[in-house]
Amino acid sequence: MDVKKLIGNRIKSLRRRKGYSQEKLAEVVGINAKYLSSIERGAENPTLDLFIRLSQGLKVSIYEIFEIEHEGEQSKLLRKKLKTLLADVKGEELVRVIRILEAVIH
Repeated sequence: MDVKKLIGNRIKSLRRRKGYSQEKLAEVVGINAKYLSSIERGAENPTLDLFIRLSQGLKVSIYEIFEIEHEGEQSKLLRKKLKTLLADVKGEELVRVIRILEAVIH
């Protein structure tokens, strides 16, 4: 995967972990939400100043934004594990699992 996309995914992951919408984080760091969306998709080249502001807005060290070495591979492994776990869930249990996942994701 492209490094810019990995960094964008990392920013998105950190943003979601904080419970921020794109609009909220964009407001905190003083940029347009569409620009943040482009960064998260790996379509933009943010400046060092913006990375610093993003790290401050997310309340993480700038180093954490660049912890991407396993981001892509870890996601693949986690998705595979989730698929394996879901294969064993049946009926009403599946409905409960889906409700829990939806609550966590949204």
